[in-house]
Amino acid sequence: MRLDMSERLNTALGAKLVEVRKSRGFTQEQLAYASGIDRSYVGKIERGQVNLTIKKLYILAECLGCHPCELLPDIDLPRPTALPG
Repeated sequence: MRLDMSERLNTALGAKLVEVRKSRGFTQEQLAYASGIDRSYVGKIERGQVNLTIKKLYILAECLGCHPCELLPDIDLPRPTALPG
């Protein structure tokens, strides 16, 4: 179950990055150069193949001129159950 949620989140985050990147007029290569992140790694982020670190999220947001929250997808995740006690 956790793996499915992680995959969904990574895929949605990647799609959101593509959306914002294109709306700002960046190519993958331009974003990679501006952020110092390898272009192939940017591609993996956009395809949801890697777990994006908070640090890289902030770097990408800064390069795209947006708040990091704008790169976070709006997906429904299961709410954690309350702990007994």
